[in-house]
Order: sequence, then C-alpha cells, then structure tokens
Amino acid sequence: MEPTSNYLVCAGREIHYMEWGAQHADTIVAWHGLARTGRDMDDIAAHLSKRWRVICPDTIGRGLSEWSPAPDSEYCLGFYEQLAVSLLDQLGIASCLWLGTSMGGAIGLHAAAGGLRGRIRRLVMNDIGPELAQPAVERIRSYAGSPASFARVSELEQYLRTVYKPYGWLSDAQWRRMAETSTRRLPDGRVTPHYDPAMVRQFIAHPNDYDQWPAWDSLEIPVLVLRGQDSDLLLPDVAEAMRNRGPRAVVVNLPDCGHAPALNTPEQYALVERFFAAA
Repeated sequence: MEPTSNYLVCAGREIHYMEWGAQHADTIVAWHGLARTGRDMDDIAAHLSKRWRVICPDTIGRGLSEWSPAPDSEYCLGFYEQLAVSLLDQLGIASCLWLGTSMGGAIGLHAAAGGLRGRIRRLVMNDIGPELAQPAVERIRSYAGSPASFARVSELEQYLRTVYKPYGWLSDAQWRRMAETSTRRLPDGRVTPHYDPAMVRQFIAHPNDYDQWPAWDSLEIPVLVLRGQDSDLLLPDVAEAMRNRGPRAVVVNLPDCGHAPALNTPEQYALVERFFAAA
C-alpha cells in the first residue's frame, strides 16, 4: 500500500505526517532528528510497513508542519510530547512501538516516562541517550541555527552530503531525496533547509532539556540503542551506562557511521525489525 500524506491539529498546531501500512493495526511511530523531517524515515518505514502501520511525523517547525509562534515555550521536549500524545489520541493508537533518531529518540524517552507511559511498549533510540556530549551539541547548533542558503537545489544537496556525512552510506537517489524533501525557497529565490531556525532556541530556553537520566531510570520497557561507531553525540561511556542501569538497554554499535545512522541498510532494518517483532 502506498504511503499517504496527512495533517492533524495537535495541541493547537498543524502537524504533517506520512502514514505507511495503514492496513495494519499494530503501529510504529518513527520520529526524526533535530533539523530533519519525517521523510528521513521513508526507507525504513517502507520496509517495516510490510508488517506494521508506520507514522512518520514532521515535528513542529520542521518540514510541512506549522512553525511555532512561541518558539521559547514550544520548541522543547515537553511540547513535542504533547504533540505526540495528541497525535496518537486522534489516530486511535492505544499503544505503539517507538523508533526515534536523535531528537526523536529523546522525545520517545520523555514520552515513555511521561505522557505515553504504558502506551509505548518498546523503544528504539537511534544514536541518542539521556546525556549528550556538549561539543557535539555545539557542532549541531553551529549549522542548524544559521542554515546556509543556495541558488540551486543541487548546491543544497552537496551541502547536505557534507553536513550529514556521519549518517554513513546513502545512495545518490537517497541524497537527492533528502535534498528535495528538505528544501524551502526563500523570498529572494534561494533555497535553504526546510525548518525554522528558531528551533535551536531549545538549547537556550531549555538548557537541561536533554538531561534525562531520571526518566531513563524510571523506564520498565525493552529498549534498543543503536549507536554510530564514530558518534560524537552519544559517547561510549553513556551508552555503557544505558546498558547497565534503568531498563538495561540492548546496545548495538553500527560501523562506518557517526551521528546518526541513516536507518537505510538491510542490516539496520533487521535490527529494528527483530526488536519490534519480539513484542
């Protein structure tokens, strides 16, 4: 079944999401990273939709979702959790499996310990933990807070290939799709990545938002942590602590990538599929 593009008003904001495998009852929520969109999940969603319904939202301020008129209060994990609860309620999803890359994994952790406790049955956190390496946060803020602009989409694609090189291998077609699903045109005709630059105010207005050890220690669900072998955001000692405390996650290091694995290879599909199928 072909995916569909959809919109719902959640917590007063219009949220766009892609839906795959609508014929299935059991649902996976697949949530993207900080400066990305739900279309990053296309490949793994297509694979998983053979067995599950897969919902891939654009976070507020990203992709085709509404930009926040109150960035300091709404660009934060607490509000993203409100969006997730509203989205699941409106879609009639009583319980789900959660797959989150970077920020999407942090939202999943926040929600599994909070507003969706008991409704998220299993959690996959892709290169994210309850503690972040500050130099990596600064690296991400440096490009995400002041997005570059270009005369041509092909130039934007080359920029994305550079910035997201740590994702690991992507085919030429996948890089092209990333560019085409990440592009918005500015009033002067130039193109820039498709998100609200104000979303990085999360790190200013909510400086401790990603410090989530209490939430982690409260979890009582199975968790799979995928870590890019060369990740500068999820450091080895943090991943090891995630293995040894709280829900005692299964931690898998993925070779040939950093932050964050693109979830676009058969090996990565298989890890996620086996973990969710065990439910």
